[in-house]
Amino acid sequence: MKANNKTNNRSARPTRIERFIPIVFWLRRYTHEDLHGDLTAGIITAIMLVPQGMAFAILAGLPAQVGLYASVLPPIVYALLGTSRTLAVGPVSVAAIMVAQALSDLPGSVDPLMAAVTLALIAGAVLLLMGLAGIGLVANFLSHPVLSGFIHAAVVLIVLNQLPTLTGIDVPVEWTISGLMNSVASGLATTHGITLLIGAASIALLLLAGGPVVRLLTRLGIPRRRAMIVSRAAPLLVVILSTLAVTLGNLHFVATVGTIPQGLPMPTLALPETQLAMELLPAAILIGVVGYVESVSIAITLANRRRQHIDANQELIALGAANLAGGISAGMPVAGGFSRTMVNFSAGAHTQLAAIITAVLVAAVALFFTPLLETLPKSALAAIIIVAVSRLIDPRAIVNTWRFDRVDGLVLLATALGVLAIGIEPGLAIGIALSLVSFVVRAARPHVAVMGRIRGTEHFRNVRRHKVETWPQLLFLRVDENLTFANAAFLESLVSNKLASRGDIHHVILVLASVNSIDSTALEALERLAESSREAEVTLHLSDVKGPVMDQLERSKLLKAIEPGQVFLSAHQAAEALR
Repeated sequence: MKANNKTNNRSARPTRIERFIPIVFWLRRYTHEDLHGDLTAGIITAIMLVPQGMAFAILAGLPAQVGLYASVLPPIVYALLGTSRTLAVGPVSVAAIMVAQALSDLPGSVDPLMAAVTLALIAGAVLLLMGLAGIGLVANFLSHPVLSGFIHAAVVLIVLNQLPTLTGIDVPVEWTISGLMNSVASGLATTHGITLLIGAASIALLLLAGGPVVRLLTRLGIPRRRAMIVSRAAPLLVVILSTLAVTLGNLHFVATVGTIPQGLPMPTLALPETQLAMELLPAAILIGVVGYVESVSIAITLANRRRQHIDANQELIALGAANLAGGISAGMPVAGGFSRTMVNFSAGAHTQLAAIITAVLVAAVALFFTPLLETLPKSALAAIIIVAVSRLIDPRAIVNTWRFDRVDGLVLLATALGVLAIGIEPGLAIGIALSLVSFVVRAARPHVAVMGRIRGTEHFRNVRRHKVETWPQLLFLRVDENLTFANAAFLESLVSNKLASRGDIHHVILVLASVNSIDSTALEALERLAESSREAEVTLHLSDVKGPVMDQLERSKLLKAIEPGQVFLSAHQAAEALR
């Protein structure tokens, strides 16, 4: 009985205050079991986040400590406002590469850190305003094929961008695949052997820890959960071993992170210059929206496993506030990271207290241990980045998208090629445009099925897919789309062509079971269709009209225009009355 009460208490509906400040909801229901899981997950995620945060900051073209700063205040702010219990917010690879390209387009006189802070502030403000306005659905225009194509292309760019750091090549950064490949090819002759050795060894260690080590430890009798904890510590192990190698081996010629300021910056709101803000506005909006879509996708996936609820608009507010927090704490744009969130979830996180614990531990590193990281080789961080982003590649997802829907497959490929060939922002713009065009085309040419009745039943189905009975004088057409200005002319033309090709039709019955709305343009088209049909001695009828649509029609002239046509409850009723 107690267990049932606990379950009911956990699943109770949140109050109004709890909806706006979700931390209040789960804190009131917090248990000792939750604390054990959150503490473990918080420590493990911090072990992963410290090297990743610094690596992603360097990927963005910023000092390593910026990644630490962005891993302290933003996760705490999200923990207060976010509806996901396990989303790990902080620096992520996709946002980092978008920041890097945005910075590369600016004049050399602009301070990169100030520009990154500006990006975080603008992205945060945009997401926050969208959340307060309740327009979270706007982000749905970034469809899954567009996001998937962008992420796969971004992984290629990130790996190519990190190859010079991994091998010791000193080349300028260009953010298209041709530019990066030319840079890498031109610098191959200057590859630094020791730097390459450190990078290659780091990659090997990370890959071994990802699977082989877990299997080995499991075979030795160690519980899989503990074996996974050892695996998650691999990035920190890479940092420690590579730093020791450079320090003890006196490898002063290897490029290192260098001096990292000890401590945390005081939160300050430095408003950016208007000109700089306007130049960065498009990039900031894209960074915010892409980060939001990626974060919410991860959050919903994991919330479904525990039957928890994600509020899309509240996530806009939470992620917007987190980015604002990143901006005022000298950080960079943040989002929910896929790999860190999965680690957090798998390690047993029950609530966002795990994220707060992670942030406190990262803050401790920034306050007390940064001098130990000054000889950390950049090639080790490049290895961490390459292994982390390579896990985002999913060839099966690309193949499955292509098999399921060729149009979506083409959108995915076009987005990826656009990002690779001409850059991130134009590539995303191409993908979004193609996605919207495909949506409009599909809406403009909806599927319309000629229907007949399955013998001995009242069920009507597509004549091309089922053995059905039909009647020469009756034409049943099921419209599988809402009737709008986009497809009104198509439907009108289709019915006219059907009537022209079959002279024995006396009644046309539009089956509207799949129609949820009719706009004024489509309404006028239906009125014209009723009049032209009557002139051809054919009567237009409607069937299976939904309640809200019927309410619309009763306020219009259509019901009178189709007379002597009728509105039938079902296609079966129409057949019985008219055949």
